[in-house]
Amino acid sequence: MNNKKEFPSGIQAFLLFVALILCEVLVGAVLQDMQGMLSLDIQERNALVTLLGNGLIFTFLMHFKGLTYPDLFHPSAGSAGATFFVLTVPILMLVPASILIIMQLMEVLVKIAPLSAWEEAAFRNMSSGSLAAVIATCVLAPVLEEMLFRGIILRSFLNQYPRWQAILGSSLLFGFAHLNIYQFFVALLIGVMLGWLYERTRSLIPCIAFHAFYNMGISVFEALYVDNLTAKVQPVSFFGWVISLLLAAGGMLALMRMLRKPRLA
Repeated sequence: MNNKKEFPSGIQAFLLFVALILCEVLVGAVLQDMQGMLSLDIQERNALVTLLGNGLIFTFLMHFKGLTYPDLFHPSAGSAGATFFVLTVPILMLVPASILIIMQLMEVLVKIAPLSAWEEAAFRNMSSGSLAAVIATCVLAPVLEEMLFRGIILRSFLNQYPRWQAILGSSLLFGFAHLNIYQFFVALLIGVMLGWLYERTRSLIPCIAFHAFYNMGISVFEALYVDNLTAKVQPVSFFGWVISLLLAAGGMLALMRMLRKPRLA
């Protein structure tokens, strides 16, 4: 058995996640000490922490596993360009309904467990609309998180565990990585969808596309439907729900037909 190919196992993946958190804490501390020279605002510092912390982990992972970036992003035997152009439209069709359902779930969670002052400030920073926040949320997070949780962890899990056990295991870790109960459940649900896409396509391209479209959609939704003063979500019209659900049904049917059989790496 090729141990490098099978790395990480479930326990190793959890330790890898802990190592990522420690790297980000270390980078954050260094940037804080250099604040007087760099003059970064909190969004810019968070973006750099994410980029540099992940960079340290991936420098090790890519060397240890002997992977190239093309092999990480698209190990499938199929064409990367065809994968992008064929799957992007049905993936985009899933986004509106996903956002509406997730926002309803978030409202329920907040009613059960109200946000602390620290959590409210953290969510405000993520959705501030600044250039650094947009880059971190809509570019860095989709690319770096998919590289780790689907490209490294799920890829390895699929070589070791049954299909749905591998998908659920990687999704649980993806949820824990968000470090709060609200995003845990959201990331768990989104992670199952992303895991299924990766298992079917053996490519990060559709996973990054869905993740990026979803994060961008959340930013637009919050700008249009969340009251800045009260933080309450304004109701979406019945017509908006119907259109979103019809689009999602069409997109899901198209994906299930196109991805009936998993592609081989």
